[in-house]
Amino acid sequence: MDRLKYDIVVLGAGESGVGAALLAQAKGLHVFVSDYGKIAPKYKEELNRYAIPYEEGRHTEAIILEAKEIIKSPGIPDTAPIIRQAVAKEIGIVSEIEFAGRYTDAFMVCITGSNGKTTTTMWLYHTLCKAGLDVGLAGNVGFSLARQVAYDPHPYYVIELSSFQLDNMYDFRANVAILLNITPDHLDRYDHRFELYAEAKMRITRNQQPEDCFIYWEDDPFISRWVVEHPPVARLLPFAMEARTDNTTAWINEKNELVVMNLNSPFVMDEELLALSGMHNRHNAMATAIAAKAMDIKNEAIREALQDFKNVPHRLEKIARVKGVDYINDSKATNVNSTWYALESMKTRVILILGGTDKGNDYTDIENLVLSKVDGLIFLGIDNEKLHKFFDGKISRIADACSMHEAVSLAYKMASKGDTVLLSPACASFDLFQNYEDRGDQFRKEVLNL
Repeated sequence: MDRLKYDIVVLGAGESGVGAALLAQAKGLHVFVSDYGKIAPKYKEELNRYAIPYEEGRHTEAIILEAKEIIKSPGIPDTAPIIRQAVAKEIGIVSEIEFAGRYTDAFMVCITGSNGKTTTTMWLYHTLCKAGLDVGLAGNVGFSLARQVAYDPHPYYVIELSSFQLDNMYDFRANVAILLNITPDHLDRYDHRFELYAEAKMRITRNQQPEDCFIYWEDDPFISRWVVEHPPVARLLPFAMEARTDNTTAWINEKNELVVMNLNSPFVMDEELLALSGMHNRHNAMATAIAAKAMDIKNEAIREALQDFKNVPHRLEKIARVKGVDYINDSKATNVNSTWYALESMKTRVILILGGTDKGNDYTDIENLVLSKVDGLIFLGIDNEKLHKFFDGKISRIADACSMHEAVSLAYKMASKGDTVLLSPACASFDLFQNYEDRGDQFRKEVLNL
């Protein structure tokens, strides 16, 4: 194996890591890719095609710890031994987004939050495309930003950012930063301390300038307090369920209309016309509308995009109606707050499929909604002890499932005509599935086989 000293070592060979490697090579940097697991065939083929050296199944310290800089994929925790060793050697560690930002002057619209960021990212991307902008979609959705900067550049990007990506961003600048909410999530990666997770989310405002915009949910107590204690440099454009202050930019008025003010011409739209229903999607729509208005998109294009958008898969996705029972795939709900929003939007009695890899969940937040709307619980996971401890005795019908086939079969037996079977796990998927997409795909398959 080549043991030359590399300019860049990329840790992780998924879309983010391989994209970073492609950009590094395109910029004339000597790059090496290391993945502790197996590299997917499509990415291995790509690395071979571009003659980028790599390894899989290990991290060779003699190579990695001699790098000038490390690009860390978001799935690798800071507690990983190789990361701790790199930190001890004072090797710079950055995210793929940070690295890509060095090589583009594009206008960056960045979205983060514990819930709703994928929907808002896709909705805003749809809006900007409808308005005729040449825009790239990146971050947790679409192709990696680095790949696009290298081989498919755009003057605008809409980027979904997780807290993990924000952790390793230092000089990157968001021209428009959107923070939808902050609720406990991924606390296992933050020493089970909410304040550390929240601080990571707030990094989205880092490096913003007075001409930039910070769009945020004004009803979120942590965000509102943080804005007062650490005033961002950017222009503040908050949204809320009702106008809280003169600075509130978007809200829902007494006529149930979505209103956007303080940005050129007013924008008003009946919330019944929004493509997506539920309280959480009103938040997503308001954030989308503010961002579009801040970018001088015409009202008519915004109105059309808010009305004809198709939701992302695995997020309150209606699969089928079988014998009068609706089956809804909300596999992307990997935390309690997402499940709260899903239950809040339900208009019928619910058979709820919960469970998976717990991330430090507190189920108290959904207790009242479960008690008022749920007729049956199915716990889907290898270890359901925490769920039983919380819900046993509160709901009369509870069952365990060790596969999606078993979960859907149990739900089919429990449900009555007019009910909804809702897969909204409130947990990560890694105990029984490859990821939340795999979990949702298996749910869809089993429902369509009923």
